[in-house]
Amino acid sequence: MKNMIQHIALLFVIVLPLGVWAQDEANDLISKGNAQYEEGKFGEAEMTYREAQEAGADAFISGFNLGDALFKQERFEEAATSFQSLPNLTDDKEQKAAAYHNLGNSFLKAKKFQESVDAYKQSLRNNPKDLETKYNLSYAKRMLQQEQEQEQQQDQNKDEQKKDDQEQKQDQQKKDEEEKEGDEKEKDQQQQQDDQNQEEQEQQQPKEGEISKEDAERMLDALNQEEKDIRDRLEKQKVKKGSKGTIEKDW
Repeated sequence: MKNMIQHIALLFVIVLPLGVWAQDEANDLISKGNAQYEEGKFGEAEMTYREAQEAGADAFISGFNLGDALFKQERFEEAATSFQSLPNLTDDKEQKAAAYHNLGNSFLKAKKFQESVDAYKQSLRNNPKDLETKYNLSYAKRMLQQEQEQEQQQDQNKDEQKKDDQEQKQDQQKKDEEEKEGDEKEKDQQQQQDDQNQEEQEQQQPKEGEISKEDAERMLDALNQEEKDIRDRLEKQKVKKGSKGTIEKDW
């Protein structure tokens, strides 16, 4: 993968024929920007290319080189914007192919793989023999496939997580319902027990005009004791009344 990335490179900046445009201020700025670009001063080159555009430099050349300078600063989406308008500014197929090639590179670095694939295809329509564009297109397709597989996996994971969450929610609802039913059942049982205890207490308490069981038992015991005392007294009286004294003989 690393070796493949090394091949994703921009086409070089377009250099103007110095003998033709030497007196033109705008194109002098293009030449100045190219020199800054070659020295690796990409920020300065960007500013010079913008000055050239304001001065009326060739729109395709200044836009192409500006896109290169932005790309070198890793401002890939801005570079793509610069390259995107260029194919409509020229009828030259090689220039169109170059613009689409660099547009594909910018999209690729910005991780817009579908857009990158489309741009490389446009480049090859204008220059079918460009091996570097073919290679970059193959790489962009691989990256696009990986991205789609990852998205599918993420969608699948989301669906599974959603399903798990739904099942957990249903399990929790079932658990809550069971707990609620258990609480209600326990409450009913407690109420029944309370009612039964209340009923037993009411049965044990004597009604108005009645004596309690304990009082009745005490009264019965007292009557039995009284009856026993009466029998005992009668027995004693009977013995005393029927007894005869012993008469000793006087011999």
